Amino acid sequence: MATPSAIDTLIELAVKDTDEAAKRLGLAIRACEEVEQKMTLLTQYRDDYANRFQHSLSVGLSPSGYRNFQLFIDKLDGAIASQQLVLLDARHRIEEARTAWQSSERKRMSYGTLASRALKVAQQKEAKRDQKAMDEHAARAILYKR
Repeated sequence: MATPSAIDTLIELAVKDTDEAAKRLGLAIRACEEVEQKMTLLTQYRDDYANRFQHSLSVGLSPSGYRNFQLFIDKLDGAIASQQLVLLDARHRIEEARTAWQSSERKRMSYGTLASRALKVAQQKEAKRDQKAMDEHAARAILYKR
């Protein structure tokens, strides 16, 4: 088993890795939230524009006005489709960052378990030494009494 100082070093490195992975996960989540907000804004804008288009149709619209509305809605639909791809990518990055963080956390916890085991073994050895010393002391005390 590794020496206590080596285990402490491994734990320290694992804690740093876990902290960095947690920061990366937080950044990925924040980036995804921003993308979702942009997606929501685009969708709302497209819905508002489509409602204006419907209102304009009911009031009367020139053929060029109709074509302009239709072209702009098509552009908004394209922007929404692009934003959906960006959103999928952002969600994928979150999953990758979460997987990396979980892996780092498992490593950190396993080093902690190793440190606990090493401490337990050292405590057991110390307890055996203490018991042996007490037994020897008791045995000498009995010998001196005789």
